[in-house]
Amino acid sequence: MPQILTANWRAILPDSATPVAISRGTPRTIRGYRRLRALEPGNWFRSVTPGQYLELYAEILGRLDPTEIYDRLVAFGDRPVMLCWETASDCQSGKAFCHRHLVAQWLEDRLAIEVEEVGHPKLDRFAFLRGKRIEAPDYRASSSHRLIASDNADSRN
Repeated sequence: MPQILTANWRAILPDSATPVAISRGTPRTIRGYRRLRALEPGNWFRSVTPGQYLELYAEILGRLDPTEIYDRLVAFGDRPVMLCWETASDCQSGKAFCHRHLVAQWLEDRLAIEVEEVGHPKLDRFAFLRGKRIEAPDYRASSSHRLIASDNADSRN
């Protein structure tokens, strides 16, 4: 079974990795990545509280089929790496949290797979949320979902 990973845009990726953008913005200096727009946060992502962010992003995930997302990721390559901006060290220290870790948790909970951070296999994804006394998401209880027919299409950049 292909391995799915997460990382930030500045991470050094394994040679066999296929970079997949799931952030709304992408670095101007990096080329050759794929894009999965269905996983990008909404345009609200900078203007809401962490609790609101979790709720709004849960709505995005709730419209998606985790098996279809997994299949779309591995169609890009055997080791897709979902990329966005927050650093692993900021997440580990509780300075930030990142939607790529919400996706990782969702895939783990719904598909019983393991999704690791490149270079940080034991990353504490939700230290920031605990520091704010916000419960980390648990997507196991959510068994219903609605499929999205179109999400601005995946692309290569």
